[in-house]
Amino acid sequence: MSAMMEESPRRHLITVDEYHRMGETGILGPDARVELIEGEIIDMPPMGPPHGAEITVLTQLLVRAVGDLAIVRCQLPILLDERSEPVPDFVLVKPRADFYSTRHPNATDTLLIVEVSHTTLRYDRKVKVPLYARHLVPEVWIVDIGGEQIHFFRSPVDGQHADASTTRQPVATALSALPGVTVDLSQVLRDRPGRRASTAD
Repeated sequence: MSAMMEESPRRHLITVDEYHRMGETGILGPDARVELIEGEIIDMPPMGPPHGAEITVLTQLLVRAVGDLAIVRCQLPILLDERSEPVPDFVLVKPRADFYSTRHPNATDTLLIVEVSHTTLRYDRKVKVPLYARHLVPEVWIVDIGGEQIHFFRSPVDGQHADASTTRQPVATALSALPGVTVDLSQVLRDRPGRRASTAD
């Protein structure tokens, strides 16, 4: 008699609606740093000073570059489908008079996603970037603090970005979804006091 094959435990995947109800009922605390990725609640790591510094710099650069052509959302959700509501560090979305007060932006609204990575680089590249590609997000940047480089992903086709590149010397960079708009990335990943000493994301 052949041995019975072992099966992996089945995971219970939740929907965005269930995820929201967990917040409304207090199962998820109001200050919980989590996001919903393909039905699973993912803890987001604490933000260390290097991450915070890059967030501060990028906020100024993005707002200055896009003006009224887009809305810059920082660490706010984007609704991709019924099982995914990630919280990128930045999402540039199409302007709306109500500033998305009645719903979160979706992939169709999205012009650019930026993730700032330190301890989460592998997860961002292997899980989140393909997720964004499957939902046709036109452009994704990963600011890789540990590697001191920026990864660019553009032109989503068949679940992946056809155009991928990396630079250690960022310069003025054009936005593919906003013709004529560039972001001066030369101020990103500069050697700042204390940045190398931190290991927290």
